[in-house]
Amino acid sequence: MTTAPLLGAGIVVPTGDGRVLLGRRITAGEPPTWSLPGGKVDLGESFEQTAARELAEETGIVLPAERMRVLALHLDHELGRPRLTAAVLAPPSLAEALVTEPHACAGWERFPVDALPEPMFYPSALVLGSWLPGLADVRRAGTHGYPVAR
Repeated sequence: MTTAPLLGAGIVVPTGDGRVLLGRRITAGEPPTWSLPGGKVDLGESFEQTAARELAEETGIVLPAERMRVLALHLDHELGRPRLTAAVLAPPSLAEALVTEPHACAGWERFPVDALPEPMFYPSALVLGSWLPGLADVRRAGTHGYPVAR
């Protein structure tokens, strides 16, 4: 039996002053972690459109899809099926991040990129590694990264 892959986007929202937006992920059945905004691709969407929609849905921050940039793709099998996550860089924003999905997020904070909290949601760690060249490689066995050339 083939299990359908999960397709998603993790969104890096920098502040322009060396910080990045992270949320306290509290999804039922999972240990709490820190996570970038992000989520699953809807039918007909590009990764950039997914990033803009998910960012608005999860935080209330509205940024245009045309300003989103795909940095890399990450393929992992952590859930027992393929998961493809696009690392998407949003334009810098200091807009207030609201908790719009309290069942999944306990709050949004901005952290200095040299003092990121732990533990990090695995796909978010992969996405951050695409954006921050000095970040330690967190890839586990069976995970593959594909930088996007532009």
